[in-house]
Amino acid sequence: MTQDILYPLDDKRIWVAGHTGLVGASLVRALQDRGIEPLTVPRGQLDLRRQTETQDWINAHKPDVIILAAATVGGIAANMARPAEFIYDNLMIEANVIHGAYMAGVEKMLCLGSSCIYPKDALNPITEDMLLSGALEPSNAPYALAKIAGIELCQSYRRQYGCDFITAMPCNLYGPGDNFDVQGGHVIPALMRRAHAAKLSGEKALEVWGTGTPRREFLYASDLARGLLTLLEHYSGADPVNIGAGIDITIADLAAAIAAAVGFDGDLVFDATKPDGVHQKLLDSSVMRGLRWAPQVGLAQGLQETYRWFLDEYA
Repeated sequence: MTQDILYPLDDKRIWVAGHTGLVGASLVRALQDRGIEPLTVPRGQLDLRRQTETQDWINAHKPDVIILAAATVGGIAANMARPAEFIYDNLMIEANVIHGAYMAGVEKMLCLGSSCIYPKDALNPITEDMLLSGALEPSNAPYALAKIAGIELCQSYRRQYGCDFITAMPCNLYGPGDNFDVQGGHVIPALMRRAHAAKLSGEKALEVWGTGTPRREFLYASDLARGLLTLLEHYSGADPVNIGAGIDITIADLAAAIAAAVGFDGDLVFDATKPDGVHQKLLDSSVMRGLRWAPQVGLAQGLQETYRWFLDEYA
């Protein structure tokens, strides 16, 4: 049975804010596959942290839809090293784009959050109603608080002004176009780059942060992009919506899978002096499954395709 489309995207002017990032680039490709050429603007031409610039750009280009994928993001190391940057940048970006969308009469907006918004001790799988039910994981609390503020902004503009602003909470993401910086990147691209370097130099061991026991859920970026377009067309509500793969994996098993994809056959050594973060983070994505969406790319295939892109475009 086909779901009724509440808001057809065909013939809409769609701005993908943050189009060069992992999520944004995947969204651009997904829209182009449907024959839709989205609006984009390079970061050097528009600083979303500046309200006047942001408002002027929205007024001038008149998008019908905004997908807010722009953000300052990173792994545990980056979050711990740059907490002020993570909370300031993301608060400013969200506030300026959301308010600008309201002022310009944008028909629909999708604001991207993160699974780190949920309490560190939340029961797994995590349902959307667990938001604000407990303390956050300290290592990324500034980023999480900014993302929670973005959810509240969308809900408040919906409640006061009737804006059709929705929010999505994806799990950990990876894929072509990711940030492979060893210090600032998330676990998959950072570890993949280090495994690649270890293979080239003939090292016998690869160090992995933490004990290896935490469990994480990973979604390939193109699967998320399909899910976001599904959400735009089929969902209109105040509650955030989780988007996850539905299965999780230990960091130890993830590291082994990355080593296999890269072709590194040395030992994995876990540094227990480094932080693990939350022990488990698996989302309940029942709402998305109800919209007939499901991921198509498994972890092994996704890692191979990500490494292939790394070799072709980054290494």
